[in-house]
Amino acid sequence: MFEEELNELAEQHLVRTESAIRSAQGPRVLLDGGKEVIVLCSNNYLGLAEHPALRRAVRDALERYGLGMGASRLVSGTSELHEDLERRIASFKGTEAAIVFNSGYAANTGVIPALAAEGDVILSDALNHASIIDGCRLSRARTAVYRHRDMGHLEELLQEHRTSRRRLIVSDGVFSMDGDIAPLPDLVTLAGRYGATLMIDDAHATGVIGRKGRGTAEHFGMSGEVPIQMGTLGKALGSFGAYVAGDRGLIAWIRNRARSYVFSTSLPPALCAASMAALELVDQEPWRRERLWQNRTRLANGLTALGVLPAGAETPILPVIAGSSERALTAAHWLLREGILAPAIRPPSVPEGSARIRTTVMATHSDRDIDRSLSVFHHLKEEGILNGQRQS
Repeated sequence: MFEEELNELAEQHLVRTESAIRSAQGPRVLLDGGKEVIVLCSNNYLGLAEHPALRRAVRDALERYGLGMGASRLVSGTSELHEDLERRIASFKGTEAAIVFNSGYAANTGVIPALAAEGDVILSDALNHASIIDGCRLSRARTAVYRHRDMGHLEELLQEHRTSRRRLIVSDGVFSMDGDIAPLPDLVTLAGRYGATLMIDDAHATGVIGRKGRGTAEHFGMSGEVPIQMGTLGKALGSFGAYVAGDRGLIAWIRNRARSYVFSTSLPPALCAASMAALELVDQEPWRRERLWQNRTRLANGLTALGVLPAGAETPILPVIAGSSERALTAAHWLLREGILAPAIRPPSVPEGSARIRTTVMATHSDRDIDRSLSVFHHLKEEGILNGQRQS
């Protein structure tokens, strides 16, 4: 039925395939066939996905609570561990309350339509995550897209939509494909000036940026100034699920109006236990964040020296631009052959002409892992597969 469409994708070098992993998610994994590879694409930034404390928390919770809850949170699907985790997240983020979702995608596609509707306007950064884009579409509000991190353009759109019933500004905190950080001080200023509400997606910021890993607001010294903070539990925290943190009224409204929350069977309690263990480790083991940033510096310096790292990357997400989808696939295949897992990222995940290898480092990568990766990138550059520039 879809063979013709799949053939068209193949001709455009846009067919996706998966690599099955036969080991725990770590800095190195075993693929099908038993090949060990360096993982240079995971969002397991702090290396917590295989941490013994998370394993113990899951085992203990399974013994007491079993696996599934069998219903949505508002029916019989709320465990005391869900409530404990929400209180722990609120404390971590410095807010009055929090609510847990089954994924970051579920959070954004549930919360945004709960906050904006027909007659409202959502102002969205051009490089926001797909889950934000889809949340905007589901809301039926008008969506005005501003150029990436362009505060002048955002202000023009805010002026244009002054008469809208509500104005919601939504931005990634750390942008997942480019690794740059939203200009939060300017966003807060503009939201206040035009009576808009600000929502920040901290999926790639939670556990990673900020003095204590609290995310974008802490990074800028603006804790308490972002009314809606979303984040995930399955990236730096090594578990699964997502959250939204804010004041009690906001969270109560979301609990009643976010369809992806109201109509979804709840997260298994064991995953809530794992997330709480991870939040404790973020506080107790700051060396993980320190090591993450040391590794980030090592890889970034090496890629910069090769001339393949674009300006602007500020985080452990370091994009290596190939340009065309075909070149990105060639680079990914070469990397895998040399023992490095880093798939090609192609449209629609990134704009046309900017297909790339999206490299990410982890706290648990060794210097040897990073140096080996840089050696392979050096060969890719010599072969002319990478150019380091975003193409139009």
